[in-house]
Amino acid sequence: MLPSFAPEGAGEECLLLVHIRKVVGRVTYRACEECAKGVITGVVLDEPFRDCGLGTRALSHLRSQYPGVTWSTTLDKRLTRDLLHRMRIPKAAGGGNCSHVRSAVVATARHGS
Repeated sequence: MLPSFAPEGAGEECLLLVHIRKVVGRVTYRACEECAKGVITGVVLDEPFRDCGLGTRALSHLRSQYPGVTWSTTLDKRLTRDLLHRMRIPKAAGGGNCSHVRSAVVATARHGS
């Protein structure tokens, strides 16, 4: 598991799931340690790795990297619903952005970074 910045959105991070030097999945998320909230915005796993526990390990890894952070999700896809339910990660209310993450996204957009 390798941390990375998410290519899709400012303020998001990504946990790349690697098997034998090949990326086989990723978890995209936003975490704010200031307000102790995290939001999982994407989970992608290659087909052969969907039922081997890799998703569970990845979400457990996130929880260990951000102790004290309460996680929720914006996802409602069939493929990820069971995983998030097993991990007791509820649906986020209102898109799941805290004011700290929104401020960072606006600042990044203004500076063109």
